[in-house]
Amino acid sequence: MAAMTFIQLVMIFAFALPTFKRAVASDPDIISDFIVPPNFNGTIDGSFFTFTGFRGIFDQAPETFKGSKASLVEFPALTGRSVSYAVLQFPPNTLFPPHTRPDATGLLFLVDGTLEVGLIDTKNNLYTQKLQTGDLFIFPKGLVHYQYNSDPQRPATAIAAFGSSSARAVTVPPAIFTMGIDDAILAKSFKTDVGTIEKIKAGFTN
Repeated sequence: MAAMTFIQLVMIFAFALPTFKRAVASDPDIISDFIVPPNFNGTIDGSFFTFTGFRGIFDQAPETFKGSKASLVEFPALTGRSVSYAVLQFPPNTLFPPHTRPDATGLLFLVDGTLEVGLIDTKNNLYTQKLQTGDLFIFPKGLVHYQYNSDPQRPATAIAAFGSSSARAVTVPPAIFTMGIDDAILAKSFKTDVGTIEKIKAGFTN
C-alpha cells in the first residue's frame, strides 16, 4: 500500500509539473489592490497609475518602423497586471519583421492606414490578412508573426495590447543571423551556400 501511495505521489507530481511551469512563466495573480515595486521611492497618488511616455509620439513621423512600449520597465504600476501596451508606427513601405512573443498573446488594433499581417502556427500553416483602419487581429502567444505596410505613400499606425506586463519580442532574422551560428550550419539550414549567408549577415551590420 505504501508503494502504491508513493507511485501515486510521483504521478501527481509529474502531471502537476507542466502546470507549475506554465504558471510561473506568466504573470502571477496578485492578492492586493496593486503592487508597489521595491525600488519605487515616489508618492502613491494618481501619477503612480499614469503613463505619459506616449505624449508627443505623433508630433513627428518616424523614418523607419518604430515601436514604443508601455511595459513593466517603463510603467511600474503594471506589476502583477498581466497587461502592457505598444504603439507601432509604420512609415510607407516598412515592416516589423517576423518575430515571436514567448510571454504573451498580442491584440493589434489598426488605427490608421493599412497593414498586411501574417502568422505561422505550429503545423507550419500561414494565415495572412490585409487589415483596414479599425480592424483587430490577434497573434497567439509564441507563434511567429509579422506586420507590413506595403503602401508606398501612406503611413500606418497600430496599437498593440499584450497579455503580460513584460511581453518580450524575439525578432527572427537578427536572432538567426547575428547570434554567431556557424555559416555552414545556416547554409545547410536554408539550403544555400556560405557566400549567400555572408551577404545576408553583412546586411545586418551595415
